[in-house]
Amino acid sequence: MVPGNVDEIQPLVDAGVCGFKCFLVPSGVDEFQHVTEEHLRPAMARTGEAGVPLLVHAELAGPIEAAERAIAKSSRLSYLTYLASRPKTAEDEAIALMVGLCEETRAPVHIVHHASSTSIPVLAAARGDNLPITAETCPHYLHFCAEDIPDGATQYKCAPPIRERDNREKLWELGLRTGVLNMVVSDHSPCAPQLKRLDSGDFLDAWGGIASLQLTLAIVWTEARRRGDSLEQVAEWMCAAPARLAGLADRKGAIAPGFDADLVIWEPETGFTVSGQALLHRHPITPYDGELLYGRVSKTILGGEIVYDDGRVPGTPRGRLLKRS
Repeated sequence: MVPGNVDEIQPLVDAGVCGFKCFLVPSGVDEFQHVTEEHLRPAMARTGEAGVPLLVHAELAGPIEAAERAIAKSSRLSYLTYLASRPKTAEDEAIALMVGLCEETRAPVHIVHHASSTSIPVLAAARGDNLPITAETCPHYLHFCAEDIPDGATQYKCAPPIRERDNREKLWELGLRTGVLNMVVSDHSPCAPQLKRLDSGDFLDAWGGIASLQLTLAIVWTEARRRGDSLEQVAEWMCAAPARLAGLADRKGAIAPGFDADLVIWEPETGFTVSGQALLHRHPITPYDGELLYGRVSKTILGGEIVYDDGRVPGTPRGRLLKRS
């Protein structure tokens, strides 16, 4: 969803589109312009009528611009400088805006890559009022903490940023365990090495995104296992809830008769040390390099066919376009 494409929403829904993504701040990609409240209100009237979710990158520009002025003379190599440049208030004010618009329009809203623990009570209240609003968080917010990120280590940069240890624990305790945060998704955002500015370590100039798709199951299970959360909870967060959001819950997200035979054969108690160079990403830049994780995947089965087998990808990649049911 960008300024000026309101009239294209219904034809896209008719073609099977599962949802629409928007940014409330500049995305960093010129052709993906951000939207304001002025754009959102008529667009949400259309998505609400169609019954498809609006997926929102929930940060507002005002707090970010004020923070950027405050850190103008700080070291660009320091992770804490970057963290200060994207304050929690940017997320919190965006969440408040989207809750208000959701209440007004009753259009389904989904908050993507949520990182601020201080917004959780607002989301909880909205859910208590039966508003159609859901939210996700990501493996990097559940695994890393700001206190441990070295200066110049731009492979950790993402937006919103990885926040403090206390914030991480509240995402688990107040968000996931209560169901206010419905799911965990990869937010897979790869880029060419030069865009990460690994040579200069400049956090403010580096691409913001973490490539973690191949490791997401192991990351989430490692942290859930350590905290005593169950595999059933992980399956809800990573399989069932995303399938419902995408309108695919009649064929994805469960092991049941009539569902697609999409399965993972894995060893939950087997630990392994991540080697970035062993990843199958085109650009295997990862902050997880050297991390000990649990839950080794031995095979992946797509539609009843083995597509990953102990490090090998047999045959040619295959798949099919998934349209909303």
